[in-house]
Amino acid sequence: MVPAQEGRARSREEPSAGPNSAPRAGEESEDLWHVIIPLLHTLMYTLTKATGITEELYRKTYAFCTRLLTLPTPYCTVALDCAIRLKTEIAVPGTLYQRTVLAEQNLMSELYPYQERVFLFVDPELVSASVCSALLLEIEAAQEQQTPEACMRHVVSHALQAALGEACQPGALHRKLQASSRRVLEHYFHSVVTAVEQMAGEASPSRAEHLERLEEIYCSLLGPAAAARGRCGSDQDRPPSIPLPSPYITFHLWTDQEQLWKELVLFLCPQSQLRLSADLEALDLQGLGPDRDLVRVSMLSTDSGIERDLPLGADELLNPSSPEMERAGLQRKGGIKKRVWPPDFSMPGSWDGPPGLHRRTGRPSGDGELLPGVSRVHTARVLVLGDDRMLGRLAQAYHRLRKRETQKFCLTPRLSLQLYYIPVLAPQEPTGSRTPELGELATFLGRADPWYESTVNTLCSAIHKLAEMPLCLDTARTVDPFILDVITYYVRMGTQPIYFQIYVVKIFSDLSRDSTEDIFLTELKVKIQDSKSPKEGTSPRRRGATEGPGAELSICYQKALLSHRPREVTVSLRATGLVLKAIPDRDTEGSPDCPPAAAPVMAHTCLNVSVTEVVKSSNLAGRTFSTVTNTFRTSSIQIQSQDQRLLMLLLDKDNRRTFRDVVRFEVGPCPEPCSRTQKPKMSWTTSHGQKEMETTQATSKPLLMPINTFSGIIQ
Repeated sequence: MVPAQEGRARSREEPSAGPNSAPRAGEESEDLWHVIIPLLHTLMYTLTKATGITEELYRKTYAFCTRLLTLPTPYCTVALDCAIRLKTEIAVPGTLYQRTVLAEQNLMSELYPYQERVFLFVDPELVSASVCSALLLEIEAAQEQQTPEACMRHVVSHALQAALGEACQPGALHRKLQASSRRVLEHYFHSVVTAVEQMAGEASPSRAEHLERLEEIYCSLLGPAAAARGRCGSDQDRPPSIPLPSPYITFHLWTDQEQLWKELVLFLCPQSQLRLSADLEALDLQGLGPDRDLVRVSMLSTDSGIERDLPLGADELLNPSSPEMERAGLQRKGGIKKRVWPPDFSMPGSWDGPPGLHRRTGRPSGDGELLPGVSRVHTARVLVLGDDRMLGRLAQAYHRLRKRETQKFCLTPRLSLQLYYIPVLAPQEPTGSRTPELGELATFLGRADPWYESTVNTLCSAIHKLAEMPLCLDTARTVDPFILDVITYYVRMGTQPIYFQIYVVKIFSDLSRDSTEDIFLTELKVKIQDSKSPKEGTSPRRRGATEGPGAELSICYQKALLSHRPREVTVSLRATGLVLKAIPDRDTEGSPDCPPAAAPVMAHTCLNVSVTEVVKSSNLAGRTFSTVTNTFRTSSIQIQSQDQRLLMLLLDKDNRRTFRDVVRFEVGPCPEPCSRTQKPKMSWTTSHGQKEMETTQATSKPLLMPINTFSGIIQ
């Protein structure tokens, strides 16, 4: 019995102790909420792999999950996800294991065509060579043992043992599958997959019919005589437990800005194919222009306008005796050919729907249809290792990928993109030279999701020790896949995303020229350069003016208010530097003036700005300068140097993303690349028949980058 159930049973057995007994029981049960999500994930991970689970235990677990639906999010969200999968597993045992192996190992099946792949990206400049070598060694060692034949044997053996239970002979079944040829193995593999998927796809699956089908396959595989003997009671005859193979992982050193896009395209379209797929070509998505509003294509008509006067095209041939041909005699040929798109076509970047806690239904997330006839059967799980600088590069690649989709709409209809992050920080130097803020986002994820803190963040301190340990290879040359096991658990069970706002910065080196744009995810640091603008020599200087440290800055920002009301503030001050943080720290988190910077449903975001202001004071010794740090929160900000002192910008703490000789810059939430912009629309609304210009403008949606965790944000 789980702790929550024990608490409820204890409260029913104890007599009422007075009016304060009910609130006390509620407080005790609420104190146990922190174990619910770890318990559910570990329980589902065990039930997916095990074979000797009785139907009664499945039903008790399902009843427990349904009772958790009364709790607030994210507990009810995770419980609903588990309950949906358990409902299928009760009627068709072994479904979760089979679907996991089919998708992760790319074992093709017409009844379950979903494919998944884990892309592991590591920046060689941020992660040591020893960590990269250890990861690569574990991945290669695991994949050498996970051949397609071995995975098919695991699927057949697990499905038969999970369904038949005590009536199955594991030892005889294991020996028979090991001795079977590839052709025979494929035959029984497809038979088992067909039986499981057909029954799981029915509206009311019958457990009895499912057992009957698998008994026929079992008798056909072992023979009637061997199958009738029942399960052998000898311990020596029992084979090792059926493993759950780790997902197929590809290891990549991130050296190219377009590498993420290229790998995702190759995942959808192998190099042997010239086109992405037939269904995408049929929808004519490759030639789609960047303007989402151009869904109507003008056609010049040079005929009388009567359809019977036009030659029929190849796609317009009709039967002369058909009623459609008779009605076409007096129908007018439209001069505008209309291309029909779904109503939500302007939001292809949503990937898995609107921002929120996603729910899986036993199949890979994002398997819904975005366009008619195109199903998302591919799931790309992109896992990055590194610090905040690596996440800044991931945000750049994510923004570039979404922007490219506005020009070539080829990934979104077929691909579900899931992002994961494991912090790997450089080992602490004896002198303490490492910047502690490089793991700022990982710290925020650990505060938002305690199970992420216990499972993923704790790996950060151990991964360097594990990588530097000498290899302990036995005679079988097996490698202990500790890091790989944590990665596998995270990418399988981390299904609840936390969304982070991406900010765009417009940089002006010359006010008479166009700006340069870039984006950042965690931090923008501003420093005052020692050099000055060449234009300063032409500006007169006041007599007796004493130049202090820093630069004179003009700051204009929109104050972040909980009421969302616009309030613009303009100040001028002398400062030595600024820091704009998008990730709130523990002190500013949840303040009344500004909500958290990341939330399951994100309607408002803010930047935490710290300005190091120079304060001038006069005394008997003369003028002295001191500094004081002022902080405020804003949704957008514009900063310009007033005395020709140039600025230097550092994005996401990455020295490779430094901008020098900056005169002015503007920061605001990065909009969705696919958001509609303001366009005029002609309308005939006046009583005099005159044209009126009507302006319509859709709300620009912010670009949010999701990072998957185990529970999302726990309020």
